[in-house]
Amino acid sequence: MTIIPFLNRVNELILNPLIILAFTLSFAYLAYSVVRFLRLEAGDKSRKEAQDAIIWGIAGMVIMFSVYGIINFVLATFGVTAEPNAQLYLQP
Repeated sequence: MTIIPFLNRVNELILNPLIILAFTLSFAYLAYSVVRFLRLEAGDKSRKEAQDAIIWGIAGMVIMFSVYGIINFVLATFGVTAEPNAQLYLQP
């Protein structure tokens, strides 16, 4: 096994699922914060905390998009591209 198929597998089986998980958690946090923000009354201290949580949820999603882009940029720079018919199991 050469390094390029190994890097493809690491990207497909480890990095991409972790990025998707982190993005999903960030989106769920953002959605929860928006609901909490809308349910609170104006002038409430908790409303400011919910507003800050919304900003952090958006920041988390921006970071996940950036990480995904940086990983793809680095892989493309080194000539590692996803194989269209990649097998997720070892062939005998």
